[in-house]
Amino acid sequence: MDDVTIALALHVLAIVLWIGGVAMVTTVLLPAVRRFKDAQERLAFFELVERRFARQARGTTLLAGASGFYMVHRLRLWSAFPSLQYWWLDAMVLVWIIFTVMLFVAEPLFLNRWLVARARRAPERTFALVQRLHWALLALSLATVFGAVAGSHGLSFFG
Repeated sequence: MDDVTIALALHVLAIVLWIGGVAMVTTVLLPAVRRFKDAQERLAFFELVERRFARQARGTTLLAGASGFYMVHRLRLWSAFPSLQYWWLDAMVLVWIIFTVMLFVAEPLFLNRWLVARARRAPERTFALVQRLHWALLALSLATVFGAVAGSHGLSFFG
């Protein structure tokens, strides 16, 4: 089982870096950036930091997905997915899919350009929207992490 232990350690490390980064962006960076007086400076700084974090997030989401898939396959956990008792498995996949689509599809294809154009027209409303979306993703992520840790250690919310 050493391979599963290594996969689990890599999985947890990836989640710490990924969701921890989302928490930092949501609770520290976005509130600070919203206080910038100049809208252009705000946009330029946010783009710079977000671009660098996106690279880290892409790597950590790939690592989380690969290690998670490996553990599910290796431990033959596929049958647990339909069970309400293991809702956190589905939640982990859902959070991973949301972030993966955002990082690898939506942002490069259209989302970055749309947000920049919107921020130039309505900076306050755009940054408020971005902050609300980050809070929603962070809340979903943290509920999933809590559920996964509690559920994988025997706490059952549903039976």
